[in-house]
Amino acid sequence: MKVMKFGGTSVGSVESILSVKKIVEGQTEPVIVVVSALGGITDKLIRTSQMAVEGDASYLKSFGEIVERHEEMIDAVIPAGEKRKILTVVVKGLLEELRSIYQGVYLIHDLSPKTQAAIVSYGERISSQIVAALIDGAEWFDSREFIKTEHLPFNHLPFSIYKAGKNRLVRELTNKLVCETFAEMANGKWINGKCAVVGGFISTDVESGEVTNLGRGGSDYTASIIAAALDASVLEIWTDVDGFMTADPRVISSAYVIPELSYIEAMELSNFGAKVIYPPTIYPVCIKHIPILIKNTFNPDAPGSIIKDEVKDDSRSIKGISSIKGTTLITVSGLSMVGVIGVNRRIFTCLADNGISVFMVSQASSENSTSIGVQDVDADEACRVLDLEFQKEIEDGSMFPMLAEKGLATVAIVGENMKHTPGIAGKLFGTLGRSGISVIACAQGASETNISFVINQNFLRKALNVIHDSFFLSEYQVLNLFICGVGTVGSSLLEQIHQQQEKLMRELRIKLNVVGIATGHNAMFTREGISLDNYREQLAQAPKSNIQRLHDEVIGMNIFNSVFVDCTASPEVAGLYADFLEHNINVVAANKIAASSDYENYRRLKQIAQRRGVKFLFETNVGAGLPIIRTINDLCNSGDKILRIEAVLSGTLNFIFNTISRDIPFSQTVRMAKEEGYSEPDPRIDLSGKDVIRKLVILAREAGYEISQEDVEARLFIPQSFFEGTLEDFWKNLPSMDADFEARRQELERQKKVWRFVAKLENGKASVSLQEFDSNHSFYKLEGSNNIVLLTTERYREYPMLIQGYGAGASVTAAGVFADIMSLA
Repeated sequence: MKVMKFGGTSVGSVESILSVKKIVEGQTEPVIVVVSALGGITDKLIRTSQMAVEGDASYLKSFGEIVERHEEMIDAVIPAGEKRKILTVVVKGLLEELRSIYQGVYLIHDLSPKTQAAIVSYGERISSQIVAALIDGAEWFDSREFIKTEHLPFNHLPFSIYKAGKNRLVRELTNKLVCETFAEMANGKWINGKCAVVGGFISTDVESGEVTNLGRGGSDYTASIIAAALDASVLEIWTDVDGFMTADPRVISSAYVIPELSYIEAMELSNFGAKVIYPPTIYPVCIKHIPILIKNTFNPDAPGSIIKDEVKDDSRSIKGISSIKGTTLITVSGLSMVGVIGVNRRIFTCLADNGISVFMVSQASSENSTSIGVQDVDADEACRVLDLEFQKEIEDGSMFPMLAEKGLATVAIVGENMKHTPGIAGKLFGTLGRSGISVIACAQGASETNISFVINQNFLRKALNVIHDSFFLSEYQVLNLFICGVGTVGSSLLEQIHQQQEKLMRELRIKLNVVGIATGHNAMFTREGISLDNYREQLAQAPKSNIQRLHDEVIGMNIFNSVFVDCTASPEVAGLYADFLEHNINVVAANKIAASSDYENYRRLKQIAQRRGVKFLFETNVGAGLPIIRTINDLCNSGDKILRIEAVLSGTLNFIFNTISRDIPFSQTVRMAKEEGYSEPDPRIDLSGKDVIRKLVILAREAGYEISQEDVEARLFIPQSFFEGTLEDFWKNLPSMDADFEARRQELERQKKVWRFVAKLENGKASVSLQEFDSNHSFYKLEGSNNIVLLTTERYREYPMLIQGYGAGASVTAAGVFADIMSLA
């Protein structure tokens, strides 16, 4: 036989309760069905009792809603006839009893724990009668007859607030009564398909016979007690989820059902907020080695999760993540605690005597402080009773008043494989640190199945996601991208991401999730991700944007594994990098402004990135997609020293000087460079050498030289007057240079030489200038918009290292940005 428990959501609507009927009637062995109150009724019963005790006459309206809810359920699921008549009489009797209790509470303005327990029992007493009438062949049993408890009062200090104490199961007697009640089933005399229906949660006191209960979630416990007493083949918990999840799916969209868990793993996850099963449920069936199957009433064909002794080998080091919001961390501290025996005994005895549960403890080996985790609702009372307990020590200064830190959350990672895997804690705290999440306190038992830690509640979502991702619980490793700028480079990048998203997920298990797209006019942000199929249309309808909104949205989303990608040339956007890095947001920049800015700013950005454990990448600042900066970094990091850099770094200028000919004058080549996307929107930036100067400064800095743009000697090939005035003036005056350039070009052609605009760093001095090269030099055969870099180092002194390839163009620059993003993944 088996025991099946159906929760409040499973019996909360007409559709769901009919699904319960179908599931139970489809069983091929005898079953005991344990049910909760209709969804939301227990809370409604409690709220109504509070209204009554406060003298609020509207309790009658609330009570009427309770009556109406049950009557509507009966009318909807029980066909007209004798069965409905009998059920209606029974339920009306129960509701009349309940009405009388409420009236008494209202009249005398008193609500004792005994009365409250009686009130909340009616939820299960009525729902179980409805389910018993609904299921063919079912017989109703009163759980008050066989679930027995005893009262454990708290030892009150005289000034303690009143607490009701706790009901503890009288296990031996309960087991005996359960076996007697279901003797025929236990002896195999029930025919297949016969069903017993029991109300969960409810019990009676062994001495007084008064109605008690097993606490919120106690219906699970009722089912477990019955299953263990009768040695059931399985305990099935039917709820509104497909099983135990690796994490809360409302927070982590990629969370999935855990097929198998050990009893210990299930207990650890349940104790730390996984509300699939009431924690005490596990113990009775665990000691009898009875498996627990978690199933979904609304998706009965799903396999669910099974909890049992031995689970299949799993390569993952952790099984799941659980969390509790509303945590307060209370720190008991003082120099008198060091080496003194009995301080912790006093702490925990004091709290236990006042009915305050502690779910986490953290103590430093110095013994001068102990931190305890309690729920927010218990925090003030805990501080008060502890201050009184240690009043004498606080007065003489040997201990400090209790310090409570609220607004926290507790997270636990759980898995029996942790005990066999070194480095789990290191990986966990490293992952949190790189995401900018500070751990306030932590605890781990010697069993190594649970690492618990306390963080600021504002970072809970981010912490859960980054842990889930880092420990490969997610189906994909996720990078959350903010793309700023959708010009030629930005739009090309988005197109490349769009084309590669499916392949990356399929082959590398990497998901590139674009959570923000911004331009100078509009911006859109969504944690779930933006579809790139029609992002331009979405962007056109998005709210207006400015630099402050961009800053606030990116930081405010506080999303894990985040990358800000700057595809603009905006100094205002570059000015945001420091704040982004401080908030543990990686920065990938095609924008050269930050890396070539004031040296102190450059150094500060690098230091922030290193300190915060994030990346500031700008490979495409020089050479578009060519691995120039990465190569210099690798050389320097491996102990080499860059002695000289000679480079043609302007794809725009190289295009111009390779294109100029007898038929294509200088002014036309400049216009062609702009039209084909090689130059900046204002080509004077390229012609002035500013772009090359910026690139040389960046390379020099990455090579270890402290240099600024002002330190670079610039020998230009266009008069200064062309850089003054408007852009329109520039285009108008540019053809006046054509004749001079043509004469010089013809002379150069006669000498079989070519022009190259060269950036050079040697002996710490930097310069840019237009130079001539013959066919014996590496720069001679440089075609189109290609870039070339010669690196002379201590290792590559005689034969410099040469890097050559496309150095301009939207697609190759976007590809370089993409490569930086992938290096983060």
